[in-house]
Amino acid sequence: MLEILEAWLQGHGISEGLTFFFARGMIALAVVVLAIAADFVAKHYVLRSVGYIIKRSKPTWDDAILRQGALSRLVHLVPAIIIFLMTPFALEGMETTVMLIRGATQIYMIIILMLVLDSTLNTVEEIYRSFPASKEIPIKGFIQITKIAVYFLTAVFVISILLNKTPLYLLSGIGALTAVLMLIFRDAILGFVAGIQLAANKMVSNGDWIEMPKYGADGDVLEVTLTTVKVQNWDKTVTTIPTYALISESFKNWRGMQESGGRRIKRSVNIDMNSIRFCNEEMLERFTKIQYISKYIELMKTELEAFNTAAKIDNASLVNGRRMTNVGTFRAYVKAYLQNHPMISQQMTFLIRQLQPTENGLPIEIYVFSKDQVWANYEAIQADIFDHILAVVPEFDLRVYQNPSGSDFRVLLSGNQ
Repeated sequence: MLEILEAWLQGHGISEGLTFFFARGMIALAVVVLAIAADFVAKHYVLRSVGYIIKRSKPTWDDAILRQGALSRLVHLVPAIIIFLMTPFALEGMETTVMLIRGATQIYMIIILMLVLDSTLNTVEEIYRSFPASKEIPIKGFIQITKIAVYFLTAVFVISILLNKTPLYLLSGIGALTAVLMLIFRDAILGFVAGIQLAANKMVSNGDWIEMPKYGADGDVLEVTLTTVKVQNWDKTVTTIPTYALISESFKNWRGMQESGGRRIKRSVNIDMNSIRFCNEEMLERFTKIQYISKYIELMKTELEAFNTAAKIDNASLVNGRRMTNVGTFRAYVKAYLQNHPMISQQMTFLIRQLQPTENGLPIEIYVFSKDQVWANYEAIQADIFDHILAVVPEFDLRVYQNPSGSDFRVLLSGNQ
C-alpha cells in the first residue's frame, strides 16, 4: 500500500524525498480519521446501544455500571488501539517517531485502563451496598487499598515506558525503598489491617451507633474507609476517627441494643426514709381501691394473717409479726403498673428493686426495657412512666426526697415567726 502510494505520487512529478513524507503523512492522516470515526461509532452507537439494553433490563444492579462511567471510559481505548496498531504501518521507516507515538499511546491506554478499573471498583462497591451484608461488613477500605495498588502499578508502568525499562526492573528497585514506603503509607497500612479485623469480627458497620468519648464521637457510623471512620453525632456534627483507633482503643457499640428489640430504662426514685411506715387498716383499705394492686393487697392480707395466727403473734403492736409497709406496697404497685404498660417488654430483664439507702433517701430503682428503641419515642415513654410514678408516690403516704431549696427555708422561717 505504501509503495503504491509512493509510486503514484512520483508519477505526478513529486520528488522522491517529498514522496517519502507525503505518503506517510497521507496514511497517518487516514489513520487519524479512522480513529476519530471509530471513536464516534463507539460512543454514539455501541455505547448508546449497550446503555439502552442495560436500562431496559430487569435487574437494577447493572445500572450502576452506567452511573459510574466504566463503559464511557472504556470506549476511549478504541481510537488509541487503532493508532497504536496502525502507526508502524503508516510511518514505516520513521522508527523514532513511531516509538514516541506508540509510547505516548501506551501511556494513554494505561491511564484509561486505570480509570476503567477505578470505575469498576466503584461499581462493585455500589452494587455491594445494595445487599444487606454491606451493613455488617463494609468493603470500602478494601476497595480503597485495591485502588492504591492500581494507581501504584499504573505509575510503575508509565515510568517504565518513559525510561524504556521493564517494569520488573523498577519493582526490584522499590524493595530498597520499603522502609520509606511504609512510613509514607503508614496510615493506609494500619487502616487496611484494622479494616480486616473490623470486618472479620463484625466490630463496627455502617449505621451502627457508637460512642468514643476520646474523639467526641457519639452517633451513627456514616462510612468506614481505609484510613478513617466518619460518625455523625446526634447534634449533626461529623467526627472523624482513625480506623486503627477502633482496634487499639475501646469504644461502645450500641448495635446489641438495636438488635435486642428493647432499650434499657434504668432510673431511680429516692424515697424520704422518714415517710416509710407499716400499713394500718385505714391505709390498706385505701390501697385496696387501687386497681393494679387490689388483688395483691387481698392476697398479702390473707397470707400475713395466716402466718401471724400460726405464729401466735400479738397484734397489739404493728411491730410484732409480719406486716405490710407503704414502701413495699409502692414497689408492688410500680411492678404491676409496668407489667400492664404496653410499651414495656415483659420478655427482657424486669426489676423493681431497692438500692442501698444513702443520705439522699432510699432509692427505688426501675430496671426495665422499652419496646421502642427510637430515641425520641424512648425518652417520651420513659418520661411518661416517671411522671406517673412521681405523681403516685404521695398516694402511699410516701415522700420523694430532695434537698431543701430556698422556698423550703422560707416556709421554716415563716413558721418560726
